[in-house]
Amino acid sequence: MTEKSNELICTACGREALLLRKPVYEGFKKTGESLTCSCCGHVYADEESVPFRLKRAQTIFSEADRPRPVQVFNEGENQTLCRYCVHYVVNPFMQWCSFHKKEVAATDSCPKFEQKEVSEETAEE
Repeated sequence: MTEKSNELICTACGREALLLRKPVYEGFKKTGESLTCSCCGHVYADEESVPFRLKRAQTIFSEADRPRPVQVFNEGENQTLCRYCVHYVVNPFMQWCSFHKKEVAATDSCPKFEQKEVSEETAEE
């Protein structure tokens, strides 16, 4: 849902003011909204007749102020992680290295790394 603006330049008094939106009820049923100027009380017939104040986009920062993208790994460095090793085994309870016979994490690495064959099914992941 888009937020309705509430700043206007009143056609009756000419001042910058806030638009007051008050519900109009018929018994216990809401039938509409009353749109009035907060300075002079001028009532607007509908949303289209309200002279809303245009908001200018404020630019405080430029592209030069943006931080550089963080690059954790050098090119290809993350390809030697245990996750991509042929000895890496995953089950619901732990991650296991079948070469060293110990529990490992996907982001661990070791000098005995052997690249896992990439099939078409795993390449999509």
